[in-house]
Amino acid sequence: MTRPVLEVENLATHFFTREGVVKAVDGVSFSVAAGEVLGIVGESGSGKSVTGFSIMGLIDPPGRIVSGSIRLDGEEIVARDDEAMRRVRGKDLAMIFQDPMMTLNPVLRIDTQMIEAVLAHDNVSHDAARTRAVEALGLVGIPSPEERLVAYPHQFSGGMRQRVAIAIALLHRPKLIIADEPTTALDVTIQSQILAEVQKLCAETGTAMVWITHDLAVVAGLADRIAVMYAGRIVEEGPVERVLENPQHPYTSGLIGSVPSANPMGQRLRQIPGSTPSLGRLPSGCAFEPRCGFSTDRCRQERPVIHPDRSGARVACHHPLSLQRAS
Repeated sequence: MTRPVLEVENLATHFFTREGVVKAVDGVSFSVAAGEVLGIVGESGSGKSVTGFSIMGLIDPPGRIVSGSIRLDGEEIVARDDEAMRRVRGKDLAMIFQDPMMTLNPVLRIDTQMIEAVLAHDNVSHDAARTRAVEALGLVGIPSPEERLVAYPHQFSGGMRQRVAIAIALLHRPKLIIADEPTTALDVTIQSQILAEVQKLCAETGTAMVWITHDLAVVAGLADRIAVMYAGRIVEEGPVERVLENPQHPYTSGLIGSVPSANPMGQRLRQIPGSTPSLGRLPSGCAFEPRCGFSTDRCRQERPVIHPDRSGARVACHHPLSLQRAS
């Protein structure tokens, strides 16, 4: 069995504020293989994006990685300094942001930005860099890439700008791409097109991808595996069909049940009661306990440890739903 492209083990990223320590990511572990898409889902504030930024080495004070390991193709990258990480980012490790203008400079032509990105990591000629830029634009489905290469970002639609951002991420055929809700602001048609392109590219190039989103429908159609985060921790992880069709954690079940299409027409939408806890004041036991209908004294006192079940998935719950159904 080949080594995973990305291995994250017991990652903890905390923010040290005047009000106390905010445990944005608190003991997260997962891996991603070549050509695989892992979807990370959860509510706002669950730690999804901080996990992605931690992998990229983009956590700034007052935040920092306090413990854990991040291995890219077997090499530890947590302890690397800024200069060493700059050599990795963009070449072996790339990120697609929710807003493409976080990637694109509005006053520079697309060719200038893409050619500079190539030359920053590879000792090739200007013409070779330009050819690679044209090929990358064609890969993400931009028509007439030679002509569009000399345009400015404002001359593209939102969907096309996001395609350009994805093309820049693919310039060096990175080992891993972190995608932080890159299609959230796009209409459904454009979103579907980009998802299809991304899935195809991962399969063809062998690039591993971590797709961060709050949209279960996106994950269902794109990801191979899914990790559900709550209050800085992964509460369930496994093959996407298994997790979505037979969830074991009450929070995962609540997320799926709150999707409008899962509710009968004319009836009130189902909701998860209560609200997420403060990451600065997490309970000693299960963070989901105050909102869970199956909680016991053990849940209030003992933090559940994520462990594998018979289906190959992992769940962090003292009372998984399979046991509740059996009783």
